Amino acid sequence: MCLAIPVCIEEIQSDAMAVVDIGGIKKSISIALVDDIKVGDYVILHVGYALSKLDPEEAEKTLALFRELENTNEIC
Repeated sequence: MCLAIPVCIEEIQSDAMAVVDIGGIKKSISIALVDDIKVGDYVILHVGYALSKLDPEEAEKTLALFRELENTNEIC
């Protein structure tokens, strides 16, 4: 199973790289596959690569769902 998650760009680095925050962990990712990325944009992240830009409202909805799941005590 593959999982892509929404992340917000916090810093643009050189060589088509950017820094994002994933649940409090800062990670450097490749933005080579997506044009016109700027700080504050949301992207879909999969295995270290930004795949596409994401509407900020949709990103926040998805992140809120992840937070809700994180706070449940249910186990599969």
